[in-house]
Amino acid sequence: MKNIFVIVLIFSSLLFSQSLSEYDFYLKGSSVMDICSDGKDIWIATNGSGIFRYIPSQDKWEQYSTLKGNLQHDFFYCITANEDYVWAGSIDGLFIYDKNRNFWTKRKFALGGQLSNWIRSIAYDKYENVVWIGRFQYLTKYDLKTKRFTDYNLKINNNEKTNTIKTILVDGDSIVWFGTEAGLHKYDKSKDLNSPDAITFYDNRYNYFNGEGEQVSISTILLERNFIWIGLDEFITAERPEFNLGGLFRYNRKNEWIRFDNTNGLPANGIYDLERTGNYIWVSLYQFGKETKELYGRGLVLINRINNKIIPINDERIPKTINKIFFDGTYLWLGSENGLIKINFFNQLAQWR
Repeated sequence: MKNIFVIVLIFSSLLFSQSLSEYDFYLKGSSVMDICSDGKDIWIATNGSGIFRYIPSQDKWEQYSTLKGNLQHDFFYCITANEDYVWAGSIDGLFIYDKNRNFWTKRKFALGGQLSNWIRSIAYDKYENVVWIGRFQYLTKYDLKTKRFTDYNLKINNNEKTNTIKTILVDGDSIVWFGTEAGLHKYDKSKDLNSPDAITFYDNRYNYFNGEGEQVSISTILLERNFIWIGLDEFITAERPEFNLGGLFRYNRKNEWIRFDNTNGLPANGIYDLERTGNYIWVSLYQFGKETKELYGRGLVLINRINNKIIPINDERIPKTINKIFFDGTYLWLGSENGLIKINFFNQLAQWR
């Protein structure tokens, strides 16, 4: 076992000393929360600096913010886009950018009060041509054909946290996953969302998530060929040491749940984000302080999705707190509390099998 550990360390050192040599740093001082692509340009949502657009064909940056006078808000949590529009979720509603008109509009929601205008997750569904909007309370679907917003209550067993949407993943043309503070909804798009049999709900009952902890709060979801990777929030205190245990689960779409945590190689149990490149799953982590009740960034690891080996990334140029990991097909983008990093080594990475 000791020899295997040494080999992994040597491999990791050689790998990253050779590969992580081409870095680009942008947006210093900005807290990057989310990153997406519209197929051509990269869009970045920040908490305090508005929204940025990177145009690779021109190596050009544009900023939308109150400072620039072209956007009436600066605090955003999530962003998605297609070839015509950008949708950004803020603490004060939904912002929509019409690219053809070069104009932002704002949409607020009445159902649920002001707190429900805190939008924490958003996803464009190209198969249905709709935008899924995850609010602090309630889920909203925006149909681009009809220009209609429809609200849905996903509450299960009178638990309000099952209606608090944290992350959304469109799983092909048939499934959408909605992660909440108290479990995971799987929606069958062939059925009306209001239908009782349209949703399968996973919490820690029936041995889902191995039945561990008081509840499961979903922080991020990643689609992979044979599995769904599900990252959890860690939130434990001296009074409630089993409340949200955190960790990362690999789910085989049946009922096999494999857990990764600090007992088998992860540096911490809180999961910020997940991304995939080739045969590797990237994981950004944090640790929840029982006494301080604050989050402490614990950096990045790679998981080989073929053999489940965990490889730590130890590079002083990468901040410990990474809010978002995004792969655009060529470059890996890391969104941190203090800027954006672009890593330039994927032709080689894609060949590691």
